[in-house]
Amino acid sequence: MNLRHASRAILPVLAVLCIATGLLPGPDLAALWERVWPILLFVTSMTVVTDLLFSAGVFERVIAGSARVAGGRTLVLWLVTVLLAVACTVFFSLDTTAVLLTPLVVLLARRAGLPPLPFAVTIVWLANTASLLLPVSNLTNLLVQEELGLSPVAFAGLVYGPAAVGVVVPCAVLFLLFRRRLAGRFSPAPSRTVDDSVLLRCGYVVLALLLPALVSGVPVALSATLAAVVLAVLFAVRRRDALTVRLIPVNPLVIALSLFVLVTAAHAQGLDDFLTPAAGTGEGFADLLQLTAAGAVGANAVNNLPAYLALEPTAGSPVRLAAVLIGVNLGPLVTPWGSLATLLWAERLRSLGLRIRWVPFALAGLLVTLPMLPAAVAVLWLLEG
Repeated sequence: MNLRHASRAILPVLAVLCIATGLLPGPDLAALWERVWPILLFVTSMTVVTDLLFSAGVFERVIAGSARVAGGRTLVLWLVTVLLAVACTVFFSLDTTAVLLTPLVVLLARRAGLPPLPFAVTIVWLANTASLLLPVSNLTNLLVQEELGLSPVAFAGLVYGPAAVGVVVPCAVLFLLFRRRLAGRFSPAPSRTVDDSVLLRCGYVVLALLLPALVSGVPVALSATLAAVVLAVLFAVRRRDALTVRLIPVNPLVIALSLFVLVTAAHAQGLDDFLTPAAGTGEGFADLLQLTAAGAVGANAVNNLPAYLALEPTAGSPVRLAAVLIGVNLGPLVTPWGSLATLLWAERLRSLGLRIRWVPFALAGLLVTLPMLPAAVAVLWLLEG
């Protein structure tokens, strides 16, 4: 049983035990549910939206158009892949990037006769490190937005500096690592015909309306749910067989809710007293870097979501919460379980016949993480100090 399957089996049982034994008191459980149900609704709705847009052919057409834009130049194709990975992560979340873009860019590279590894690693690194700019980019961001009561624009105003570092530094390292493989030219493969042009055009319209809605200040759960309902109605009319229960992300929802319960129970039992020395206090550069390092270590040791949940009460201010986000969003590039997105990415690659050598992956992750985290913290400190 791999790590993800073990978590799926064990975490819900532990969460139920915490509730049944009173380790998580009833009032704390009620407060937790009041906080997280809109977030879980958003995750569900966005999963439905992205899966139906994928079924409509929207993402595949975007990828095919990117190949045409590259004009046969491999480096330009990689740069376009970077832009797509960043845009998809910022507006649709890191898990969406890992699930949807990974097979598309790998198949695109294979059709063009290019090595898929540079494009695959680009996807997983940016799925994690580009997930800092908007609340919808990462579940941890939604928790911070809810905690601080920020609009999407105000949230971006807090983290835009570190978010830029989270894109620039990984791209620089990726270029240095793969510059020889990204040289030369390729022959674009012809794009496949669309099964249903009506669904495709409607998918474009829904996408064009949803993206600004996600940053407008309207509750993101409402925007995503409306988009999911519209797409579901369209598919009910045009392609009913695509509407299955598999559209509901049951396993990620169960894992996320179980982690919420477990970490909240741990806080109820005194976790803060244990973590405060590791998290430190203050808003100086060294203090913020200590907090970021704690988040990164926790994310790579366990997972980024419980790492954030554990450290959130020790933050105490917007700038310290931003430092936690730097650690748990930009930091989990070393271990495969650092984020769910990396696990999903690895599963997609296995289904495509690609195997990742995890020791080189971890070393490359360290290569980018060690300079990136201090740089991101320094930018945060300079902008917010």
